[in-house]
Amino acid sequence: MRSEQGDRPARAKRLPRAVRERQILDAATAVFSQRGYHAASMDEVAVVAGISKPMVYAYLGSKEELFAVCIKREAGRLVDAVGAVVDPELAPEERLWRGVLAFFTFVGEYRDSWNVLHRQAGSEGQPFAAEIAEGRRRAIALIGALLAQAAVAEGVPEWFLGETEAMAAALVGAGESLADWWLDHPDESAKAMAARLMNLAWMGFGNLVRGRNWQPPTSAKADAEPA
Repeated sequence: MRSEQGDRPARAKRLPRAVRERQILDAATAVFSQRGYHAASMDEVAVVAGISKPMVYAYLGSKEELFAVCIKREAGRLVDAVGAVVDPELAPEERLWRGVLAFFTFVGEYRDSWNVLHRQAGSEGQPFAAEIAEGRRRAIALIGALLAQAAVAEGVPEWFLGETEAMAAALVGAGESLADWWLDHPDESAKAMAARLMNLAWMGFGNLVRGRNWQPPTSAKADAEPA
């Protein structure tokens, strides 16, 4: 005769909250990346996560709240991945190269994350603008600090330090656009993509941090140029 305990269905193992939330966010990131925000369903997130839909709501709230948390987490992971490889003891060029390579390595390894951050979140606007803006602000602050350190190391005049935030914003924007292009050209390697951005950026930044900046031509020179 089977015991009463043996007739009962096995209960799911209770996991720590942090582990369960990570499980849900991993599933949600994959579903949002593949389906898009509007087409994605909480039912599918629950199936991919291997839990019930009520549990998804209990842990991370509505679909809108879940998507916002996905954006925040993936943006944080990206910035942390770049920051982790930037060694202040390295030369400025090497620091920037390592950061750029880490960025493309992350995008290559976590394409669902980048798709959610750049294509899905970027197309939705409100109510996710705050999360998107915060992720970009952190990236710009990190790159701006790298450029400022490079300028100080090279003894560049103080005027350049006031330009680092704008230059960092330009570099982040270029990186985002190039990574988006990469999604449609997956045969390219992370190293090749990083080299492209360095060729585009450092050829200019390298001169700037050494105090050599481009100036518009004088009106006399401009007038002499053929139309």
